[in-house]
This record gives sequence, C-alpha cells and structure tokens, in this order.
Amino acid sequence: MPTLAKIFSRVCFGLTAASLAVVAAQPARAQAADTSFFVTSVGIGNGGNLGGLAGADNYCQTLAQAVGAGAKTWRAYLSTQEADGKPAVNARDRIGKGPWQNSKGVAIAKDVAELHSGNNLTKQTALTEKGELNNGIGDTPNRHDILTGSQPDGTAFAAGQDRTCRNWTSSTQGSAMVGHADRRGLSEDDSQKSWNSSHPSRGPEGGCSQKDLISTGGAGLLYCFAAN
Repeated sequence: MPTLAKIFSRVCFGLTAASLAVVAAQPARAQAADTSFFVTSVGIGNGGNLGGLAGADNYCQTLAQAVGAGAKTWRAYLSTQEADGKPAVNARDRIGKGPWQNSKGVAIAKDVAELHSGNNLTKQTALTEKGELNNGIGDTPNRHDILTGSQPDGTAFAAGQDRTCRNWTSSTQGSAMVGHADRRGLSEDDSQKSWNSSHPSRGPEGGCSQKDLISTGGAGLLYCFAAN
C-alpha cells in the first residue's frame, strides 16, 4: 500500500506536468492571437462560389476563430466587378490599414502601400492559419494559386471579362484572377511572380469549378487579413 509520502509525490508530479503543459501552450496561443495574415489551409470546396464577399469573410473569420485569432475582424483579400448596378469593390480597400504579420510573428507588410509594392510575402512567410507552409511549385499537389480577382495594385477589373467567378457566386462558368503565394511560376515573367495577379483560372468545366481550380495549381484558397 502506497505511503502518504509516495501519494503526495505522485500528486505533485501530476500537477507539475499539467502546469508545464499549460505554460507550454500559452506562447503558441498568444502567438496565434497576434496573427493578422494567413493563407487558408483549405478552400471552401465549391470552386469560385464562395457565397460572395460575405461568405468568404465569414470563412476567414471561422478559420481564425479555430486557432485563437477570432477576436479580430477578418476579411478575404478579394475584389468584385461592377455588375447589376452594384459598384466594383477593391480588395485593397477591404483589409484595413496594417501592419500585418503571420502566425510566427514575421512581418508581411506595414501598410497597404507596402503590401502592393515591396512586401515580404513569400512561400516561407505566406503561412496558413495553422502556421504551416502552403504547397507551391515543386510540391505535390501544387496549391500556390490564391483567389483574388484583383489587379496588381489590388483594384478590381473593369466590368466585362469575368475575373471574379461572377463576383464569387459561380462554380461553373467564368474565371478568377489568382496570385502565386510562392511567387513562382512556369516562367520568369513578372506576372508569374505576382502574389495577387498572376493569371485567370481556366478549365474544361467552365473555369470556376473546384476541378478547374485544382487543374492549374490551386485549391480555392484565400488570403485573409485582419482589418483591425
């Protein structure tokens, strides 16, 4: 039968182990709370139909909430085009003023101007909400295409040729402008190195299906920014 000394020792050991686990978890939790930028680890799964801007924003908010960063207001970096009497919306105007950092505390950009000029967005810094690298050129599968619907300066395309999968409501016909999160492509053209405006989606199912997005190196992923 265990002596009182042994019982006391076991209890103390258990409390110590539990305390250490809590302490170890605190920095990771705090770090997640400071996150203000991430690439979604998975897409919504319905191609370019994101439920409009509201659906995309809600998705960013949900993923942020799951990792302890939900206290901020999250916005998807997406533009929409003028249609049905509604004006265009610029991605750059939706995401706040900055600065932004990833889940490891690495700075992405200090403000909107730097984000669209000399930002620090690379494969190594464009981490998911879980703090993981996103697959790029050379990985299997390649998932570097990120939906943006935007021009290089973060503004919307003019009405006419679809670049937003019908303002993020189509999973069949249309196309979406995507950027390369790893800043790499099949050539050395500047567009292939663009994080937000590399090429439009395309594919046999119309250009906006999940299969179409996968076929060109994507998965319907989004950039999410904390707007406050």
